[in-house]
Amino acid sequence: MASDLDSVEKLLAARYSCRAFKPEPVPRATIERVLNAAQKTASWCNSQPWQVTIFSGDAVRKFGEDIYKAASGGGHGASDFPFPREYRGVYLDRRRESGFQLYNALGIARGDKAAYQKQMLENFRFFGAPHVAIVTSDEALGVYGAIDCGGYVNNFMLAAQAAGLATIPQAALAGYSDIVRKHLGVGDDRKVVCGISFGYPDTSHPANSYRTTRAAIPEAVAFIGG
Repeated sequence: MASDLDSVEKLLAARYSCRAFKPEPVPRATIERVLNAAQKTASWCNSQPWQVTIFSGDAVRKFGEDIYKAASGGGHGASDFPFPREYRGVYLDRRRESGFQLYNALGIARGDKAAYQKQMLENFRFFGAPHVAIVTSDEALGVYGAIDCGGYVNNFMLAAQAAGLATIPQAALAGYSDIVRKHLGVGDDRKVVCGISFGYPDTSHPANSYRTTRAAIPEAVAFIGG
């Protein structure tokens, strides 16, 4: 049991949001093994609401061109699930810390909004990843379906880490749900939860040179009784 927990702890400690990938594609057999592992995710009433579509090759290029054009055009997309109303207190502090870690790694000066915007748009180039997985949920399952999909996303990323791959979950892609649905060929009965860009990491890129921090257990957990 201890060795199994050691393995989980090692994977959790090693995983990070990769923002620069190598162009080499991942073998289909490896992707399918990751998918088989993630499919074991627990879900409310075993509903397994996730549907996953993986873009590779020319499909990634076409999808990227379309969504990048929309995101860089100055307009606003539409998300199927509302983004946070605001970040405040410790949540705002953590968000800022994460952002400044990225900007410092890339040599972007604080307050350089043009550089911030340029880096943000890399989301829609998938940070150079050769594969993008789009996760959708059934509309009728509402927030519970989205929560189950969140569990799936986490397990997908851990399985990918175990397979020597890097990942980044992307809410930014869900912000253009109409474009995503067009490329998926699905209707409004499927709600776009997020994307996951994945592949082999470019470990020499400065965007991959830092790691975000985590709160200590007393900040996140309370024990009652016992």
